[in-house]
Amino acid sequence: MSIPVQPATSQIGSVDAQRVEDALSLIAPKWTNWSAQTLAQQGGPMRVRDVAARLPFVSEQFVGKRLAQMHADGLVTRAGDRHGAPYQLSGFGNSLSSVHGALSDWSQANLPLGKVAGAERVEDAVRRLHLRHSTAVIQVLDAGGPMRFVRIAEEAGLDNGFTRQRLMRLQLDGLVTRTGSRRGDPYVLTDAGRALGPVYTAVERWSNPVATPRPAAAPVAAATRTHTGIPLGSDGIRTAAALRRSTAAPSSLFSHAPQPRVPAAVTARSAPSQGR
Repeated sequence: MSIPVQPATSQIGSVDAQRVEDALSLIAPKWTNWSAQTLAQQGGPMRVRDVAARLPFVSEQFVGKRLAQMHADGLVTRAGDRHGAPYQLSGFGNSLSSVHGALSDWSQANLPLGKVAGAERVEDAVRRLHLRHSTAVIQVLDAGGPMRFVRIAEEAGLDNGFTRQRLMRLQLDGLVTRTGSRRGDPYVLTDAGRALGPVYTAVERWSNPVATPRPAAAPVAAATRTHTGIPLGSDGIRTAAALRRSTAAPSSLFSHAPQPRVPAAVTARSAPSQGR
């Protein structure tokens, strides 16, 4: 019996897979997006100790390291170079709102996570999407319809062993499935996988500010960056920070979805072994 071919989704195939993954790598470390939300809620400069005061289960020293890394990545800027100078979102970091919105909307429509905060949905979505070459595999399946393992590896230009690992992970994350239960049955994108076009487009546009004009942001100092957009080939796997949402009003980055508090069990697992 012949296998029906799925029509390709042009938005998925038209993006630069490496650029998308390089961009996602900047916000992939767990809790990075929650850190950005804390600064966005303030709407102005915050010293390390003030950010740490809203994140009582994370040491002030650790918060300082997280903000320093975000500064190196161009997501935040400092009002001066002196010790203790406050941080705030850069224009680049503030423009994450389009990416966060696309990720949260995709998660709401396609993932059965129940009632969770918008920022938590963003963290979960990035975890599913940022791994190297996962975008290429999804593009191959989107273009070719149901496809067997060896063909996927050939079309994506990947090692067979790596392709098998990536397909297993994409299956666990609900983005890829098989057309049957027998060994060797072809792989195909799930509805969630086929709906990724707007997410990939939003991420690629955010990563390339020269190609796509951004809407005017609130008055914040420009980030110190020596490049425009995300440089290809940058693997930004950072130290994870256990940051949870503050009690302030929702920020513009997450205003499109309700923000229930993170369950205590989540923050307990994420908290460092030594408190402040």
